Amino acid sequence: MNPIDVDDVLATAAAWRAAGEQVAVATVTETWGSSPRPAGSQMAVTKSGRMAGSVSGGCIEGAVADAAMKTIDSGTPQLLDFGVSNERAWEVGLACGGKVKVFVERLS
Repeated sequence: MNPIDVDDVLATAAAWRAAGEQVAVATVTETWGSSPRPAGSQMAVTKSGRMAGSVSGGCIEGAVADAAMKTIDSGTPQLLDFGVSNERAWEVGLACGGKVKVFVERLS
């Protein structure tokens, strides 16, 4: 991932926030084994359901969006930990197994 991608997500999140949207930002903090997105990848989510960027794929992205909604409501940051065996990898969206940690915080 190049730095422009992260800047674009943060710029989009800031624009949404400036327009009055409630926004959370999710950041991949750590990966182990196979991961579709590297550490530093980001996704912004609004209370109205808009999304920009990507932290993974498959059902992990949906789970992160759900967590972002909870963080928007509560204001409490979350550290999400996703891991899976190679046997179940395709089911949950980690194509070759691995682990991903994602930090979710509300944008103020």
